[in-house]
Amino acid sequence: MDVTNQDLRLETTEQGFLIDPADWNEDVAEQLAALNHIKLNAEHWEIILFIRRYYQQFKHLPNARVFTKAVAKELGEAKGNSRYLHKLFPDGPLKYACKLAGLPKPPTCL
Repeated sequence: MDVTNQDLRLETTEQGFLIDPADWNEDVAEQLAALNHIKLNAEHWEIILFIRRYYQQFKHLPNARVFTKAVAKELGEAKGNSRYLHKLFPDGPLKYACKLAGLPKPPTCL
């Protein structure tokens, strides 16, 4: 699958994850979100930018449980719970946060 970013075609995996994370920017995130029927708002961006920082800091992606706990620790209990995260990303908070953040597919996601 390819995502078109102005005159640039970005390569993605069959599941829509960017092959080259360096291709990511906010416009790319918006396009990936649209392809996944997600309209990004400030709450989505908060989680997307959080998972990008996490990945840059730890050089790996967490599993879903660690992700939820890390969100709670940094953004507060109201946002670090599965109900809130599933409201933003109904088909899988960690998977879609990573996808829209231009990160690899988490190893624990199907």
